[in-house]
Amino acid sequence: MKIAQIAPLYEAVPPKLYGGTERVVAHLSDALVDLGHEVTLFSSADAVTKAELVPVRDQSIRLDPAPLKSDLAAHLTMLNMVRQQQDRFDILHFHVDMIHFPLFEAIAARTLTTLHGRLDMKDLPEVYRAWPRYPMVSISDAQRAALPFANWAGTVYHGMPEALYRFHPEPGGYLAFLGRISPEKGPDRAIAIAKRLGMPLKIAAKVDAADKVYFETEIRPLLDHPLVEFIGEIGDNQKSAFLGGAAALLFPIEWPEPFGLVMIEAMACGTPVLAYDHGSAREIVDDGVTGYVVAGEDQAVARAPDLLRLDRREIRRRFDRRFSATAMARGYLDLYADRLARYPYAPDLAPSTLSGDLASALPSSDTVDVFAQIA
Repeated sequence: MKIAQIAPLYEAVPPKLYGGTERVVAHLSDALVDLGHEVTLFSSADAVTKAELVPVRDQSIRLDPAPLKSDLAAHLTMLNMVRQQQDRFDILHFHVDMIHFPLFEAIAARTLTTLHGRLDMKDLPEVYRAWPRYPMVSISDAQRAALPFANWAGTVYHGMPEALYRFHPEPGGYLAFLGRISPEKGPDRAIAIAKRLGMPLKIAAKVDAADKVYFETEIRPLLDHPLVEFIGEIGDNQKSAFLGGAAALLFPIEWPEPFGLVMIEAMACGTPVLAYDHGSAREIVDDGVTGYVVAGEDQAVARAPDLLRLDRREIRRRFDRRFSATAMARGYLDLYADRLARYPYAPDLAPSTLSGDLASALPSSDTVDVFAQIA
């Protein structure tokens, strides 16, 4: 199958430091190539990929030192490049929210759009009502709550290469917080939990420009404590040691988290997750197996000792089973097959010419129960 992956341009694919969507696109593209498909990635030139790369700009936007730059202009340039080449592909898979909607409506039936962010924002419902023909993919069932009427084609959980993170059979003596410093992510709550437990907390987190005031006024004063160590932003090459050496990952969110990639990064290392009960947490964490989902600080403190009794090998096995890059790619292949079965584009792409994985998985319904396929 000939598949176009259209990535955001904010981070490299995969990101050099913090970044979620571009990391998922990188893992998906490589896994699809490994499964025998022809994949073309539209991204910035600093991408590292097994796919054919169509570079849109010289580097990703966030780390570009140019003082003046336009993310809108860059993305419109990319979409124009995709339009010029659209007949090369059987499926166009967009990861750029809704910016492509006005440009590809004529071929919406042979596209998929994965929504990677929160959907409970003003103005979004009007957009998805205005362009109902685009099939959407959610990254958790919980993500759909704000837009239940959207044209959902299925849910596919994120995945990562099995070899990317190293399994650590023995827990270390500290708690970990990884991600972004922001009120909804809860670094202050993680610090409060660690202090009540009397356990060291290591914080590896990015500080966005939008959150600098919050960091300086609310979080920096909390870092002056012997149990708290602020490391800053880290890349993939540092995560195995950081997450694998932790007794647990603290994920005390207070927002409708669409997925939470850091949770499966921890699981890949064998590290259990202690998550607040919002968004996707109950879909990602197998309560009592890969961690615990709790209602607040008191429950978190009460559950923390149980984390040390969880089987880290079983946590890693659950990651391999549910959240590998191959599992993610197979989930998307089911949805691609559904698009082709309903709206065939290339006349010579009959089921008999598809790869074995794809030809045997042509679904007959609008949605695909991906977990059932890989459980």
